[in-house]
Formats: sequence, C-alpha cells, structure tokens
Amino acid sequence: MALGLALLAAGCTAVPREEGPVTAELGDRLAPSVYCGTECRSQLALHADPSTVHCSVGVSWNSTAFPYGARTTGMFPEFARKFLPGMKVTVADAQGDAGAQVSQVSDMLAKGVKVLVISPQDAAALRGVVAQATRSGVKVITADRQVDGNVSSYIGSDNVEAGVTDGKAVVKALGGRGSVVELSGSLGASPTITRGSGFRKGIAGSGLRIIATQTANYKRADGLQVMEDMLQRFGRGQIQAVYSHNDQMTFGALQAIREAGRQNEIKVFSVDGEAEALHRISAGPLTATVGYPLVAKEAAIAAAKLCAGEPLAPRIKLESTLIDRDNVGQFLDRPPQ
Repeated sequence: MALGLALLAAGCTAVPREEGPVTAELGDRLAPSVYCGTECRSQLALHADPSTVHCSVGVSWNSTAFPYGARTTGMFPEFARKFLPGMKVTVADAQGDAGAQVSQVSDMLAKGVKVLVISPQDAAALRGVVAQATRSGVKVITADRQVDGNVSSYIGSDNVEAGVTDGKAVVKALGGRGSVVELSGSLGASPTITRGSGFRKGIAGSGLRIIATQTANYKRADGLQVMEDMLQRFGRGQIQAVYSHNDQMTFGALQAIREAGRQNEIKVFSVDGEAEALHRISAGPLTATVGYPLVAKEAAIAAAKLCAGEPLAPRIKLESTLIDRDNVGQFLDRPPQ
C-alpha cells in the first residue's frame, strides 16, 4: 500500500479523493476485519446508507514510524474513499511527540472536524485537548490506545489480555520456572502500561522472575541495542525468556540474540502479529506472538455511525490470539497486521 497519503511531518492534511490505490486488503464491501467477532460486528452495524454519510473526520496518530500506525493511517482513508465517499478524512502524524499531537488536534478542531479518531502518544498529555473536543461537540474515538477522559468509544484489542496471554505462554513454555527480561514500549503510552501489567498477571503464582525491564520505544533499532545490553549484563544461562511489547522491538532482540549465539537458550515472546513475525515463528527463532489487529476498518465504520447520528458502544473489542508454531499456519495468509 502506498503510504504517501500525505502523512506529512508537520501536521494535518486532507486526503484527496483521487489519490491512493485501492488494495485487496480493503475487501469488496463495507465490513470490519476478520478479527472483529460476532459482538464487534453487531456493534458496528451501520444502518444508514453509506452514500448518505457526509462529515469531516480527523485521524490523529501517535506515530507512523511503526508499521501499525503507518498501515492504519494508510488504510483508513482508502477504506473511507471506497465505501464512504461523503466522508472527508484528514490525517495527522504526531511523530511520537505528544505536544505536536496536541497542536495537530487543535488545528483539526479549528477546521471543523465532526469526529476525531485518535491514537494518543501519551494518555495523560492528550487529556486536555480531547476534553476540549468533546466540550465543543466533536465525537471522539480512541483507537489502539486509550486516553484519559470520556470519549464516545475505544476500539482495539485488549492490551491487558495480550499481556496475560503471553505471560501464561511463557509459564507453560518454561515449566513455571525461569528468568525473564522485558522490553517495554514508550513510557506513558497506554499499551506499555497495560501490556506490562497483563504480563505480570499472567505469570503471577509461578516461579518466573522478571529480572530486568527496559524501554525500547517500540522500535527495532532500540530493541537491538537494549537486548545487546541485556545479554552483556546477564551471561549464558541467566535469561530463559524475553517478553517484548511489540514485534518491531522483538526483531531487534532476535538479531542481538542470534549475533550473540544464544538463540538456543532464550525463548522470545511478542505482541502484534506482523506478517514478518509469523514467518519467524514458522522458521523457528520466535516462539510466539499475540495478535493485535489493525483497527482501520473498524474505526472508519465507527466514525460513519457517529456521523450518521447512530449510537456507538463505548468499548469495541477486537480478538487477539496467541500465535505459535502449532497454529501459525492458520494466520499466514491473514496476519493481524
């Protein structure tokens, strides 16, 4: 998918109707993804004729430097263009800067968006501008990440559940005993907090110990550097598993482990379900990842419901599943990300 879609460095940009390819990922009808289960599909049933939905929607993403953000912000306007032609979509990339995201959202509000879809860089830092939006009558959807404050709906998988699932998988793989190092995401981001707390719930009562936790900012390069430091700090036999909050950090960690020649002693667990991660599970170096599906289709349909004046459930949950060597074949042709 061409991600040109004017994800400009400085701020917001309307996505022209004639630009961008329509890909097979979009499907041939207005419908959520395969990871939206029965309840999710019921919550997102659009009763209005899609051709009658007319409004301006702002999409503010914490960063498109990561595949999740890049693909979501690329797919959202394409999906709207194909199935909701009356929806004007404006996309902004905060580039990992909460202050910039506040400014971008303020600009969107000044330009009259009716619905704001936001994945906040920092849950607390975006509280004020989200409250400003709701006070002014703008409907707010938080996607992928939550924000402090009241919104119309939060759409995404359950990050606590993802952490719990990985935690239980590590307990099973290690027979309930061993030492784990954790590569955490960006400080202050809601997935970092909830994936970490979920993992601790998942290993509670076992003989597993988290011997070190360090942020790697959801970035592959940082994952490589942090894991290199961990391997220097803890010698052979001192690390039995790695829990990483996303696949990109995991890829860096896997490189460090391979270069250190320690791949046979360390099992690696991740979250996201990128296509590359599934192939690495098939090939062997990655033990498992928990699928964390894209929310582009679901967020676009939810925005359309709000534009049409239809009610929207306050929590719309996508399915997440542990993907390991036993079941990876079922997901290779439809990766969560």
